[in-house]
Amino acid sequence: MFSCYFIANETSSFGRCHTTRLVPRLQAYMSNHDHQETPQPTVCYRHRTKASGVRCQRCEQFICAECMHQASVGVHCPECTSNNKQTVYTRATLPANRGLVTQVLIGLNIAVFLLQLVLWDATISTAGTAAEELAVNGPRIDALGQWWRIITGGFGHFGIIHLGMNMYSLYILGPIIERRLGSVSFSLAYVAALVGGSLGALVLDVLSFTMGASGAIFGLLGLLVMMFRSQGISIAQSGLGPVLLLNLFISLSGFVSLGGHGGGFIVGLILGALHFGINAHSKPLFGRDRVKRDIATAALIVVLFVGCLWASSRWMQAAGF
Repeated sequence: MFSCYFIANETSSFGRCHTTRLVPRLQAYMSNHDHQETPQPTVCYRHRTKASGVRCQRCEQFICAECMHQASVGVHCPECTSNNKQTVYTRATLPANRGLVTQVLIGLNIAVFLLQLVLWDATISTAGTAAEELAVNGPRIDALGQWWRIITGGFGHFGIIHLGMNMYSLYILGPIIERRLGSVSFSLAYVAALVGGSLGALVLDVLSFTMGASGAIFGLLGLLVMMFRSQGISIAQSGLGPVLLLNLFISLSGFVSLGGHGGGFIVGLILGALHFGINAHSKPLFGRDRVKRDIATAALIVVLFVGCLWASSRWMQAAGF
């Protein structure tokens, strides 16, 4: 505009010969520019006094901060939100992150303990006759064909203190492993560790009555050790050193099943290598193929179960017959 104004007022012959053409064009431009409509500010369609520059992701109406509802993509207005209810998950609210399977397992253990109180004369500090009905025991499994004890032994407990210690450990360790493995893989890993604990108990003392979730929980502890190793974190750095030493002392005290603890822990280490790799420089056995890992875990459960049946068949030798 400034250069055109200069040419229109030039006194030279060049300037005069163009003045008659430039001035009308300049006046027309200025007139159009002066009469151009100023864009009106956008407002929320529900609150006309509130300015807004955000549209609903679905109906594209302008909405203010009060009317915004977070969706999986963008924001929705109140009407679109009510017409299409959506559950928006975050990393912290995913079902696996809340330890859904862990909660179910804790509930099952508590339910079995209540059954012990009602059906088998158990008390807060004793198991009553529950061990005769549920516990892992070689002669009962082999001679009487009560193979289900391999599983039920992992849910019965000798008193409320025994139950409380195991459930607290499961409450702490379970969600950590479940978050990494997912619900299905975590469930299979827990069962494998439980059966591994039963196998360890039968191998070391086939005649005893063994109950408790300790074998499965020691399996989770083994998984956690391998998970940290896969991240380049040593046992000392992870803070698990004192925990492992304490549990080793308890296992050697004679009051608990060393075989049950050891069997579950060894299975946990094997599963850890399967899911996480041996260390930070190695990869999981089947890479990122979770289905193959789950199939391998299921196959391990079958092998361990057969091992329990074999170990149970040795009870007559242990009894001196």
